[in-house]
Formats: sequence, structure tokens, C-alpha cells
Amino acid sequence: MHDLDLILTLTAGLTAALVLGYITHRLSLSPIVGYLLAGIAVGPATPGFIANKHLADQMAEIGVILLMFGVGLHFHVKDLLAVRKVAIPGALGQAFLATILGCLVGLCFGWPWQVGIVFGLSISVASTVVMLRVLADNNELHTPTGRIAVGWLVVEDLFAVLVLVLLPVLFQGKETTPAEMSMALASSLAKIVLLVMFVFVVGGRVIPWFLTKAARTRSRELFTLSVLVVALGIAVGATRLFGVSPALGAFLAGMVVGQSEFSSRAASEALPMRDAFAVLFFVSVGMLFDPFYLLQSPLLVLATLAIIMVGSPLTAFGIVLALRYPLRAALTLAIAVGQIGEFSFILITQGRNLGILSESAGNAVVAAALVSISVNPLLFRLVGFAESRLKNWPRLAAWFGRPVSAEPAKDADSAESFDSRAVVVGYGPVGRSLVRMLQENRIQPTVIELNLDTVRRLRDEGIRAVYGDSTHRATLEEAGIKDAVAFILTSAGMQGSEEAIRVARELHPGVKVVVRSGYLKEIPALRRAGADVVFSGEGEIALTMTEFLLRHLGATEEQIDRQRERIRDELFGTPLAMELLLPPPEAAASLTNRAENPGTLER
Repeated sequence: MHDLDLILTLTAGLTAALVLGYITHRLSLSPIVGYLLAGIAVGPATPGFIANKHLADQMAEIGVILLMFGVGLHFHVKDLLAVRKVAIPGALGQAFLATILGCLVGLCFGWPWQVGIVFGLSISVASTVVMLRVLADNNELHTPTGRIAVGWLVVEDLFAVLVLVLLPVLFQGKETTPAEMSMALASSLAKIVLLVMFVFVVGGRVIPWFLTKAARTRSRELFTLSVLVVALGIAVGATRLFGVSPALGAFLAGMVVGQSEFSSRAASEALPMRDAFAVLFFVSVGMLFDPFYLLQSPLLVLATLAIIMVGSPLTAFGIVLALRYPLRAALTLAIAVGQIGEFSFILITQGRNLGILSESAGNAVVAAALVSISVNPLLFRLVGFAESRLKNWPRLAAWFGRPVSAEPAKDADSAESFDSRAVVVGYGPVGRSLVRMLQENRIQPTVIELNLDTVRRLRDEGIRAVYGDSTHRATLEEAGIKDAVAFILTSAGMQGSEEAIRVARELHPGVKVVVRSGYLKEIPALRRAGADVVFSGEGEIALTMTEFLLRHLGATEEQIDRQRERIRDELFGTPLAMELLLPPPEAAASLTNRAENPGTLER
């Protein structure tokens, strides 16, 4: 019966999440809203099927561990350092004020101060998933303002991790003297320091060695299992050996993997499992929510929403302006932080497990999250309108023309001697020749390879290389597909070629896609996927043999050219277009300009 409960809970939860997530996505809302609604639908507060909450919670714990592993995997110190002057004081100031306001709201409703603090902490952290989605949808993610927002997120995530670690120490469920609490806090901090040292010193050597062994098997399943073992193993070890939160262990494990050469492949192959379990986490949170609570305590929900959508945004707006950043940056950050998400749910879950948060506090947080996540993308579209209105205020005029000082960290691979970039998949004989010719024509090549030794050798030679699968979005993004003028598949018969082309087209519609195939029959499918030019080994051999025979029979150059073009049109349906791949130096800049304006590129 227990096994049947597990299957029913898993199936019902994921099915409801799929349906409602799709509906909310079609409504231009965050899918997280759909996942929370799915939890309400299969929870005890609504009629019909009721999922097993205990089993859902157990699967959600895995989701939290993998979620934290993903946060650590994408954490880069250089991103934070680039915007530290605004991100650190801004994020900490906003979180501090939101916590104080939350505590005051709790006191007004008769809660103990401990409950008020945890309640305030849970509504002080914006959702990383929602903010990144909103920034990307509005083409702000890669702007200076977007880089500030990403740095802001990093600080808030680190703050939330620290809170998760300290909550069990500060709220032990029993009366303690200040001296005992100080001793407990010092002991926990010492354990955290030991864990960090162990993970980075020992794990920094063992984990890359372990993943290298898995990568050299050339088995995708073994590599995926290895990443999961690292994430779950260190999370469990952090709890068993050091007595700290498994979330912290998973976060540190992600940081170690993220600083290695396996970061891209780990993100693309292993973390899709994280997404599935993370969905179950949101579903389990939704199961905690009672919709009728909105009628019972509307004032608490409104007060919570006021802190999230008014208090935090105004704090962020004031801090950014006080640091003399432009008005648009202040408005963007203010609206972006006006919502809560995954870390808020993790905090309220831990608060409930520790017996700190009441049911009413948890319901208020979930209700506020549903509203703020739903409204946030709509409010973000008003940034331009609000900016034009506020510019009429003379006292704000001093900030209007000030540039955003949030330049990204220098990338060692972005040499100024190159005019543009091309992404080359595969480094066999064809790939080597193309890389050399690209460099000679002032086009910087980035090679995507699944052979770890080849990637290391290319990096030693000063050639930018990414270890990963070209069919995955994360790998192509790391390779710089969004800035590339050409995407070149050099391996004939590569599995997933069509999917790689589709993903590349989705990330950069204007990129020129040049593909190598083994057989002529593969050309139509590759063209339907989005390839501009396909070179078939079968067809090229036919051309070479034809040209050889014509020369041997004494044909003139004009006859050879005419026959070559006729056969090429018959075999490929398009004339040879090498200029798409390797333009002369004087035309490279023109090709870059055309790639940035997809309308000028002929398909």
C-alpha cells in the first residue's frame, strides 16, 4: 500500500503541476504559480484526490538538496565582485528591513518575537527563479542593470543559506541563557568552518578526480549518477559528520563542481532531475496552504503583501538611488525584488519543522507568494512608464544620466584581436582545420567537446573549450552562442544534431548554422531543424570523383565548373556558401553586423 501511495502521490503531483504549470505559462505567469496551485489541488484543503503529504515531503527534501546544489553550481565570486558596491549593501539592507517589518507585523498579531523574526526572514528573500525569468523575458539579464540584479540575488541566496544554517542553533525549542546560546552559536560556526575547509580542501581534490573517472567512461548515465552522488553524499555527510543543514553541504558541493571543468555538463545533464524534484517541493508547499485562510485572516495576508510588494521595493529603490545609480536601475531592482519564492518556502518549511512558525504564518507566506509571483512580471513592464514619469521630479534629475558601474569581470578568453566568435562542435580532423582557419580569419573559435582530455589540451593551447553536450542549452550558453556568428557541427552522424540546431536557433535566431552529415538522405531533416548549409560526405566524394574524372578525360575548366555546379545543385539544392563560414578579414565585421540583425540573413 505504501508503494501504491508513492506512485499515486508522484503521478498526481507531477500531472497537476504539468497541467497548471502549462496554463500559468500560457498566461505569461511564472510556472511556480502553477506548481503551488497543483499542491493546493492535490492537498487536503480541496475535494478529490489527496496526496500523501509525508511522502511528498520526503521527495521535496531531495528537491531542496538539488536546488541548493544548483545554486552553488551557478555561484561565481566574480559576478558578485563586479557589483559588490551596490549588491552587498542593497541586498543586506533590503533583507534586514523586511525582516524587521515582518517581526513588527508578527507582534501586532500577537506572535512571539521568535515567530516574527522567522516570518520576517522568510519574506525578505526574492525568488531567484522568478527574477531571472523576468529579466530574461524583458531583455535585461545581460545589461549592466541585469548584472546588478544577479549580484543582488547572489547576496540574498548566501544570506538565506546562512539563515538556514543558524535557525536550528538560535531556535532550539527550549529556554537557553545568552551564554548557552553564544556557546551553541560558536560551536555551530566552528563546524561550518570545518565543513567548508573539508569540502574545498579535500573535496576540491577528490570531487574533480571522481568526476574525471566518470567522464572518461563516456557513459552519460554514470556521469549523471556521479554528480547526484556528490550532491546527495556531501549533503548527508554535512548533517551526519558536522551536524549542519544538508542544504549547506549541497551548496558547497555545487560550488566545488561549479569551479571545475565539469560545471557545464553537470548543469545540463544532472540538474534536470533537480527540476523534477524541485517541482515536487513547490507542490508540497502548496499542499500546506488552505485557501479558506484568505477569508479568515485577510489583514495578515495584506500586511505580508505590503512588506513584499511595497516595503522591500521601496527599500531597494532608496538604497540604489542613495548609492547614486541611475533611476532605471533603481526601478528595475525595486520591482524585481517585489516577490518571494523558493528560499521563502524552504525557510517556512524549516521553521515549521523546528516548531517555530504557526500554520497561519505559513499560509500567509504561501498566499503572498502566489500573488507577488503572479503580479511581478506584469509590474516589470511598467518600468519604462514609471521612469518617464519620475523624470519630471527635479530632485531625481542628478541620477538620470549617470551610467551604471557594473561592468562584467574581464574574460580571459575574449581577446581583442578577434572580430567575432564561432562555436565549433567537435575537434576531429575537420574541427581542427576549421578552428585554425577561423583564427586566421580573426574569428574566435569556441570548441564544444565531450572528450575531457581534448578539452584540457585545447585550454592549455589557449583555445576556448567547453566540456559538455551541444544539445543542452547550458552548454551552448557557456560557449557563447548568443554572441556567435556561426554554429558549426563538424562530426558526421552526431547523435542529437537536429536538437542541437534547434536549441542554437532558439538561443540565437540569427546565427549561421553549418552542419556536416554523412549521407545525403540526412540533409532534409537537418534543414528542417534550421541548418543553413549542410555538407554531406557522400555528396562531396561524388563531386571530387566527378571533377577528377572530367580532368582525366580532358574537360575544360569551364566544363568542369558547369558540371560541378549542376551536380552540387542536384545533390545539395544550394550552391557552396563557404563565405558564410570563413569571410575574408575585411568582411568579418559586416558578417557580425548581419548576425546581430537576423532580418538581413537569408535562410
